[in-house]
Amino acid sequence: LLTALADHPRVLARAAAHRAPDRLARHLVTVADAVLPFLPAVLPLGEEKPSAAHRARLALAEAAGTVLAGGLSLLGIDAPDHL
Repeated sequence: LLTALADHPRVLARAAAHRAPDRLARHLVTVADAVLPFLPAVLPLGEEKPSAAHRARLALAEAAGTVLAGGLSLLGIDAPDHL
């Protein structure tokens, strides 16, 4: 997930330079595929108290959401507020 998020500016620049929105779309699929298995570990379970690891995972999930929403917006697609 970190690699996909870090790659986003480069992918975005290349997609714009080559006028290839399909590159951005494929990258967004990569980000979404990377974040899905990660999501169950983001929030604490049951009575477990939130730890620094939970807060870091939540920040990473929010970053992925921002990248996905921004990318979809560039493609002219409205991102849902909640899944």
